[in-house]
Amino acid sequence: MITSTVEQSWARIEAWLAQHASHTHGLLRPPALPEDIEVAERRLGVTFPSDLRASLLRHDGVRLEEGTLTLGYYGPLSGVEDIVRSTEFLRGLGAEDAEDDDNDEAELDEEARDEHAYWPHERLLITLGIGWHSSDGMFLVSRPGPHLGRVGRYFDEDLPSFTPWKELGSVLADFATALENGTLFNGRIPLAVEDRVIWDDDRTIIPDPLSPLALAAEADEPRVPVAAEPERLVPPDHGYYAVFMDAGPTAEAPPAQPDVVFVAGVSPEELPARLGAVPATAGPRSREQARLSAAAPWAAYRPLVRTGSCGGGWSYVTQEGGDPQLRRPEVLRRLSRGTRVVRLTKQGPEVRLTVVQDGVERSEGEKRVDSPREDYVTGPDGQVWETVGADPWPGSTAAYARLAAELAAEHGITWDPASDHDTPLASALLLPVLDDVRETRQPVSWVREFDLGGLVDRTTPERLRSAMASQLARLASETGIDGYPEIVRALEGIRRDEPVDLSADSPLDLRMRTLAAESRAARGLLDASRYESDPPAPVTKADLGAWVARNAAAGALREFVLLPLPEAAATILYDRLSVRWRDDLAEDLAGRADAAGRST
Repeated sequence: MITSTVEQSWARIEAWLAQHASHTHGLLRPPALPEDIEVAERRLGVTFPSDLRASLLRHDGVRLEEGTLTLGYYGPLSGVEDIVRSTEFLRGLGAEDAEDDDNDEAELDEEARDEHAYWPHERLLITLGIGWHSSDGMFLVSRPGPHLGRVGRYFDEDLPSFTPWKELGSVLADFATALENGTLFNGRIPLAVEDRVIWDDDRTIIPDPLSPLALAAEADEPRVPVAAEPERLVPPDHGYYAVFMDAGPTAEAPPAQPDVVFVAGVSPEELPARLGAVPATAGPRSREQARLSAAAPWAAYRPLVRTGSCGGGWSYVTQEGGDPQLRRPEVLRRLSRGTRVVRLTKQGPEVRLTVVQDGVERSEGEKRVDSPREDYVTGPDGQVWETVGADPWPGSTAAYARLAAELAAEHGITWDPASDHDTPLASALLLPVLDDVRETRQPVSWVREFDLGGLVDRTTPERLRSAMASQLARLASETGIDGYPEIVRALEGIRRDEPVDLSADSPLDLRMRTLAAESRAARGLLDASRYESDPPAPVTKADLGAWVARNAAAGALREFVLLPLPEAAATILYDRLSVRWRDDLAEDLAGRADAAGRST
């Protein structure tokens, strides 16, 4: 945090803008009149902190036009009129909040009021936020005392909070330094692009994130404990004794109604491969064992399925844990390749029966039942209560059972979900297949305040492809996916304009699916630690960030191969980590793309 006067900081800001962003410089408003500041102070009943007064006497905010100067997420600096308007608006909200709160603001001491009151009377909103209105922004404390001039952040979806800045002068000094050095200000970097100041992100990730799948490989799969023999009651051979029995009612366990897909003419042994099973995890499991295993660290949040036979040339697969797979069109296409499948799924109030023939859904075979929720009751006082232990959607439970029973007559499928509960069936964890890559109806024309549409219009397809191939190589280097041989071969093929094999279960496809599974597992571990902090998650936010970035980079490569170039270009540029990607792109477009691709 740098110390200098408001006037010195503004002089530095103005000089930099005049040299690098003349359009933004021209949108600075002239100084406010001292009498206008005094009128505002009387209207609000406060005295503006000296730094705010000095800043307004330099510039009465900015003109709210495209390219105007902003303080990043805090938005543009307000002029006198906007400070009055925003502060009065938030005072009104604060008064409404105080009416609903038992704590009287006047009864709080100074520290507590600044920390907990929604909008103290002396607080001034001095910027207009990212939306250029009073829903968020930067505020100052105008009350005389130890907190005078203190800088905070207001956001309408959260409680106000204070920043490390003690006064507006420090904010302006740090902002001037960020402009001059191209460094971070409040987490982002200000840049001069086409005579305007824009903001962009400069991200880095750790080079060697901890692998959740490697941790899972070292974990033991849990086993259902063998039920112990009940201890026999042996009455004593002397004295008196009594036996007490509790015959109270017990809640009936909900019926087993898993998502299930029936496949014609394919053996149960073939189904796991179609689903993308992990061979090392294959083995017979009962439903109880499968669900226990799927919830354990051994599974690493990967889905677990069981497969069996139900006669008449039909096999079936049920999912027993993990993110739902059998509702995904990508999975149904793989299962129905060259054959017919019937899918029965239940999700809350909805039960669906779907018929798919060789990847095409047949509308004549579809059935859908939606049921109301029935586990809420209204008491005599009108208050609504949830019934603990009750089936929320008994209508859906009944519909699932009815549709399962009708399978025999309509499709020749005989299956009872309760019959295979204890039977050890073939099962395995899945490496989930990737989502479809779909072409959008309207390609993205602007990416990170960059006119991609204009670039596409004025650049030959060959030059654009070469430049984006280099950008993709840079992205692979930034995220570390160029350390995988499958990715290296794909990038080399792209550079040479050769076909890239992305077929199902190819080495490149398996690598991309593994990256997606790493990202999903890391997120699951961190999410779980939010509710169960002991022991702490074995992975960190930095690990998750790295896996998310790697997965995104792999997705960008996939889009480059499968989508029209403008759409893939939007993803590649959006995912670039370095804030200097515009300079890289200019270099690649200038004809040095091949060298850039080989150097990454």
